[in-house]
Amino acid sequence: MRVFLTHNPEDLDAYYGRALPELREIAEVVVNPTDHDLTTDELLELAAGCDVIAAHRATPGERALFERHESLVAFLRCAVDISTIDVDAASSAGVLVARADTSYVASTAELALGLYLDLSRRISDSTHDYRLGTEPAQRPGRQVAGQTAAIIGLGLIGRHLASTLRAMGLRVLAADPAPVEVPDGVELGAVDQIVAAADVVFPLAASTPETHHLIDAALLGRFQPGALLVNVSRGELLDESAVADALDDGHLGGLAMDVGMAPDQRPSAELASRPGVVATPHLGGLTPENADAQARSSVEQVAAMLAGDMPPRSVNPEQADRLRAWWAR
Repeated sequence: MRVFLTHNPEDLDAYYGRALPELREIAEVVVNPTDHDLTTDELLELAAGCDVIAAHRATPGERALFERHESLVAFLRCAVDISTIDVDAASSAGVLVARADTSYVASTAELALGLYLDLSRRISDSTHDYRLGTEPAQRPGRQVAGQTAAIIGLGLIGRHLASTLRAMGLRVLAADPAPVEVPDGVELGAVDQIVAAADVVFPLAASTPETHHLIDAALLGRFQPGALLVNVSRGELLDESAVADALDDGHLGGLAMDVGMAPDQRPSAELASRPGVVATPHLGGLTPENADAQARSSVEQVAAMLAGDMPPRSVNPEQADRLRAWWAR
């Protein structure tokens, strides 16, 4: 089985530093020879003849790839989010799509907490001043214990973060149309109600057409004056123009963002560079623990296919006709 890794050199080192030798023990591995994220046309050329593509989150799975890559059996996303994969097109072509393990939860929730603490205590502002050789002003901060947090979306990250915030002494409100479970002490309510009572808002809803621009001008108008906004989920949850306006008029007290509308879901430079904004370049799951687990997910999935088994975390196993044909050969 020939496996093509789409990760550029920086991402390959970050994710596959330990998993790559394991993958090479069971498959012939072809590595992205360029120094950048690949377009679909480049991927078609470079992965020609490969049976499996193990794709970084910045590599889209477009219809053209599945229709034109005749030897492709499986497209493995080394992440959980598959919103940039045309699963319907993959299914029509008989290509299996699979995602990585949900090992990112603790790492992403911890970053959300770190960004919130940074905003609350103006840590980055003081650090920036010191690096410029300037004595920082003694900026007053906010004590987080006793504050009220609103979490929109009680998925895995939302529940983990809610429990952590509760342990730190915050009141935690949450909104979710169908919560799987609710951590102890978390109070449920409607979105517009919980943001109106919150000192900090964490949008952690899944990215769907219904949640596109969830945080818009109307909802921002429901925020308490001076409330903070922390986004580590998806950039499209925020109407960035409305958020910028709310920062400019002072209604929004600060913004922290690990995601945005720039390529690879990174924060938009124009918004990230504003005063009162703390930004990181989509680092939520980028810890050795999570990166290693997600890379090893693809090793596990390739091993399963070689053993004649459907890989764990397969999205469309019923439509994996090419994999069944590969087994038959």
